[in-house]
Parts: sequence; structure tokens; C-alpha cells
Amino acid sequence: MPRRFVDISAPLQAGIASDPPGSEPKIEYIGHEEGLERLLPHFPGLTADDLPDRCGWAIEKVALTTHNGTHLDAPWHFHPTMSGGERAWTIDEIPLDWCYARGVKLDFRNLPDGHVVSATEVREELERINHELRPLDIVLINTRAGLRYGQDDYLRSGCGMGREATLFLLERGIRVTGTDAWSWDAPFVHTARRYAETRDASIIWEGHKAGREIGYCHIEKLHNLENLPATGFEVICFPVKIERASAGWTRAVAVFG
Repeated sequence: MPRRFVDISAPLQAGIASDPPGSEPKIEYIGHEEGLERLLPHFPGLTADDLPDRCGWAIEKVALTTHNGTHLDAPWHFHPTMSGGERAWTIDEIPLDWCYARGVKLDFRNLPDGHVVSATEVREELERINHELRPLDIVLINTRAGLRYGQDDYLRSGCGMGREATLFLLERGIRVTGTDAWSWDAPFVHTARRYAETRDASIIWEGHKAGREIGYCHIEKLHNLENLPATGFEVICFPVKIERASAGWTRAVAVFG
């Protein structure tokens, strides 16, 4: 049976609610007519009539951060150190074998927006799908945010992974995780409300900050996870190699067969 590929990356698209205001990607589309004007000066004497249909090249100019679109966060994004004091790795230092491994999907779409997932809830979901984690499994979290990408409520949708849930995975050898929400942690609007009530700063970015104890990566802004089974596939998520960067864009794919 031939292998089947399922795209689990969100499209990089301008003009939608994919990131907080001021952080959205910007894409300028340059068509074949304008591309012609850019091409001709490279070849003195060349005219538009010399080219098929008087067309030049189409290109795009993109302004974005490494955290726009589906991307892999490196430990450097979370904190200057990882694993108890080692300098945190940047995206160009991530072992490639972390990024191509057996996948498992945990379905938390039933949990309310802003919920912080516990280790107990992770354990119960693994029991429900009858899966025992192995080191380097890539664990994907399917949240309610998955179907809200680009909608006005996307940034406040979905549950987040707490410190203890993250460490539960890392202590079992998991080094890459992923979510279809904007952040691995609960949406900031919900955490901000909890912080206003408790003044407990430990709840801020607690899933990310687990990397201080055990270095790991996670993929954010995944897509299409609701169409994956719990197990039976591999995940490929090699990041773009950007020197000393905190993240790199990835075309994440689930592979069957």
C-alpha cells in the first residue's frame, strides 16, 4: 500500500487573525507583469516581446517572525538555559532525529477554552487510546482551537498544556510536542485573568518554562489534527535552519504506511 501524507500545517496567510495585533505576517504578491520589469535589467537588450506571453516571474515579499505560521519552537525561545543549566539550544542545533518519529494524538477538544491540562488528564487520554509512550514519540495535542484558525476568536481558543503535563511527557523521553492552538500554553487572555486573581507568576508560560528542567521543542499552529487517528502514523517536522534563532517554520506532515 502506498504511503499517504496528511498536511498538518496551517497556511501562512496575511489579513487573518493568526497572531496578536502587530505580529501578523505581511505578504506582498508581485505578479508576472511587475516581475517582467525586474527581470529585463538582468539581460541587456532583452525586450518583453522576446519572452513567452510577455511574462516575467511571480514572487512574494514576506515580512514575518519565526513564530508566524506553523513553526517549531527551540528551547532558546523558552529560556536562556535548559535541562538544569545547559545553554538552551537554538533551532539550528536541534537534532534532526527529534523531528521525524512516531506520532500520537491526544484529543482534548472537549476541554474548555483556557483550561490547563494536567498530567492526570494526559495519562487518562493515553489510557483511553491504549498507547504507551516511547522516547522520541511526537505528541500532538488536538484542541478546540484547531478549527478556529484565522477566526476572530482563535487567539483565545483551546486548552493549554501546564507544567506538570509537559514534564509528564518529557520525563518519558518525549522531545517534540505540538498543538493546533496559537500557543503550547493556555491562551494568554485566560492566564491573565487567573494571574489577576492569584498574583501567582508561576502560571505564566508554565508549559514553555518546563524546558528549563528538560530541554524540548514544540510545534505551534498545527492544522487538520481532527482528521488524524490517535496512532498509526509518523510525523515529519524539520525546521528551517536559521542561525541562532528561537524557532523555525516547518511544513509538518503526518505520514501513514
